[in-house]
Amino acid sequence: MTYAPNDRNFYDADSHVMELPNFIIDYADKEFKDLIPPVNYKASLVTDEEVEEIINNGGKHTKQHVEAQIALGDKLIAESKEIQALGAFDRDDRSVAMDMLGFKKQLVFATHSVVTPFRDVRGKAKYVEKQGSKISPELRYGATRAHNRAMSDFCSQDSRLMGVGVIPLHEPELAMVELDFAIKSGLEAIWIPHYASGNRSPGHLALDPFWQKLSEEGIPFLMHVGGSPLQLDKSWSDNGKPPSKDWMGGGENVRAKDMVVMHQGPETFVSMMVLDGVFERHPKLRGASVELGAGWVPEMLQRLDYVVKTWSRVDKNLSEIKRKPSEQILEQMAFTPFHHEDVGMLMDLSHPELYLFSSDYPHVEGTSDPIGRFERFLSDRDEHLKNLFYSENFLRLFPNARV
Repeated sequence: MTYAPNDRNFYDADSHVMELPNFIIDYADKEFKDLIPPVNYKASLVTDEEVEEIINNGGKHTKQHVEAQIALGDKLIAESKEIQALGAFDRDDRSVAMDMLGFKKQLVFATHSVVTPFRDVRGKAKYVEKQGSKISPELRYGATRAHNRAMSDFCSQDSRLMGVGVIPLHEPELAMVELDFAIKSGLEAIWIPHYASGNRSPGHLALDPFWQKLSEEGIPFLMHVGGSPLQLDKSWSDNGKPPSKDWMGGGENVRAKDMVVMHQGPETFVSMMVLDGVFERHPKLRGASVELGAGWVPEMLQRLDYVVKTWSRVDKNLSEIKRKPSEQILEQMAFTPFHHEDVGMLMDLSHPELYLFSSDYPHVEGTSDPIGRFERFLSDRDEHLKNLFYSENFLRLFPNARV
């Protein structure tokens, strides 16, 4: 018996690989192997001892551990979490996990290995600028290629696993080179950072070839938590009181103040894509916001419609937008609600075609029963609306994923 009921198709818009320390280092070109930092689990629920035990066993779980995970049956998603989960980092075990979960398809994101492609980090002087902590283009895109090789390999043996590549937008020409590589590697979606990469809007004309290529190839872009700094600027936490703890009891992950404004990054990104005319110029472009909540979406649609209608009288750029922003987003975007958000109410306030089911396997944030959590808000909805949420909205973005 699988976790997902077999009387309905479930397409999972969010899952993860739990990378071992050398996940992308092993796939890097030789000039970058000593420059890319190993995966760091400091800001997670994974302990150094757990990682060391796996490494000492040849980078695998023990046979006994795997057997115990399989014995969980349809309780796998409830009790198999983080790096100890079945298939957390082993692609063969992940196929077994998919058999037990019962999802038709599953987008697979990295967890920790996007630090170098997406963030500013320090490294050796040859590749890193002296001022501040900016990362050089060579290292940023060298790590990007290594990451995408690793993700492609992890998902290569099971067609149910849809690998998500990463492409930073800091250098438009290099982004195009790595996009071509990711497409040739069989990756099925591209995760981009949701901040103003390279100090420019995502709607900058220099990035138009990137959006055009995604549109032509039918490959969606994705935003995901971790694609922008998790924490607020430190000044907002300076209140004269002891430092706040994050949700895991430490101080380096998401804290209460970070959580209440997490939507601002993706909302800003989507709004700029609309106001700069990206969706208007590329009507076949598709995208999704994943693990960033969706409670903010209905109000964003209303605000964008109002702004374009009102400011188009004085803003020539806005006057060129012919489709209402809400129509653009309805046709070209989708969003994954958090498990505590009332997805039924969000459908009522906006459109049922906008929202996607996600499990977040094997992260603990996905809860012990993601389907059950969403069903609390959908139990009185008809089968059509449920099918939209659990499968059809996903297939609108990924039509070739239908099985």
